[in-house]
Amino acid sequence: MITLRGLTKRFGSTTAVDALTVDIAPGRVTGFLGPNGAGKSTTMRMILGLDRPTAGQALIGGRAYRELRHPLHEVGALLDAKAIHPARSGRAHLLAMARSNGIPARRVDEVLATVGLDDRAAAKPGRTLSLGMGQRLGIAGALLGDPPVLMFDEPVNGLDPDGVRWVRQLMRLLAGEGRTVFVSSHLMTEMQLTADQLVVIGRGRLLADAPIDEVVAGSAVAVRVRSPHPDGLAKLAERLTAAGATVEAAGPDELTVTGATVDRVGDLAYESGVRLHELSQHGASLERAFMELTAGSVEYAGVPDPVGETR
Repeated sequence: MITLRGLTKRFGSTTAVDALTVDIAPGRVTGFLGPNGAGKSTTMRMILGLDRPTAGQALIGGRAYRELRHPLHEVGALLDAKAIHPARSGRAHLLAMARSNGIPARRVDEVLATVGLDDRAAAKPGRTLSLGMGQRLGIAGALLGDPPVLMFDEPVNGLDPDGVRWVRQLMRLLAGEGRTVFVSSHLMTEMQLTADQLVVIGRGRLLADAPIDEVVAGSAVAVRVRSPHPDGLAKLAERLTAAGATVEAAGPDELTVTGATVDRVGDLAYESGVRLHELSQHGASLERAFMELTAGSVEYAGVPDPVGETR
């Protein structure tokens, strides 16, 4: 288990992680979510002893990372897919890691096969690796010591759809073996397919720690509206807002509405004389739940185009 107790990290006057207390349990995939700048990477770095906490503890199996004699046997991690010497081959990189922790050289071949890197790919120097190949090599490094705890920061970044599906299956397999799997990602759809538990933070503070079904069920049901008439859509948006609904422009010809039923939206569209091409209800989703949870924690947010604006 990964145990965080009052974990805090300050950089000068900035608090990156604020009194974070949570348990990351074995036997399930725990997704780690938060807006950019929420403190996810800093949290993972503190767990791995790369950053020293200002206060609190980060423990792996009840011990700090620095107390682990052979850490690769206890925890495997992928934080940066390009963390390899530019002139060193992938195989040489893994061999150096293996020797440092008393892992036999044959294990390097095993993990390379697991992640789908053949001899030719493994012989390439680090500077020539694509992001996707770097991700696979990083995952191989995390698996090298066959550890019970695994941490991945954006593991599907740069992978093609087949690679994304493979990572999803790997995470589920590792958790099914009883390991602790802690993974961060910005891909909400993929996380919804992969995670059992979610830990959500914003501005360094814990916003949610619950099963994914529970988090998703707490989000609002949305109504999707499409019309070929931007001016009419803008008029409908005004009517819906006045009626107490929340309206977001999902595109030049589309609105996403919460706080109103499909029937109510349809009635207001009819009364406003707006011709619709789509009026449909969409169930709760992780993406919407995430947006609602972190609405007050987004540090940098763009301003959407006004409904009906054209260029």
